[in-house]
Amino acid sequence: MRHRVSGRKFGLPSDQRKALLKGLVRALFINDKITTTETRAKDVRPIAEKLITMAKRDDIHARRMVRTYIDSNIPEFGVNAATRKVARNPHYVVPRLFSVIAERYKDRPGGYCRITKIGARRGDGAPMAVLELIESGEIAVEQKTDAAPVETRRRGLFGRRK
Repeated sequence: MRHRVSGRKFGLPSDQRKALLKGLVRALFINDKITTTETRAKDVRPIAEKLITMAKRDDIHARRMVRTYIDSNIPEFGVNAATRKVARNPHYVVPRLFSVIAERYKDRPGGYCRITKIGARRGDGAPMAVLELIESGEIAVEQKTDAAPVETRRRGLFGRRK
């Protein structure tokens, strides 16, 4: 029975599955948009949204909690091979998450990611999707119609609507 079991296995051992999800979350925060399969996108979205919500708190405990999930094996600083100087690692995501992404959503209560289905992959037919971070200014606009309500007639023996 699958009672209260969440997440998908993706046919991977648990350590590889966790590494896959961490890599996808990291790529989402670096690029603001990733193209992946629908099932992977559905598993990455709640993780990313929880991390953004945690980053909005902007305290030391939140930084430590985010860092334990995202950048467990990536150092913050490294030696640049060309200049031989110590520089910030471009793949270290925590400062970008706290300074750019969390600031973008400081007034938004949730729903930071969007999944858009884009069709099947050419090679194996896997359903693909684009997972992207929503811009802070985007708000769903309801369309208002000033027209009079349309009359519905009942028809048929049992009064089905047209």
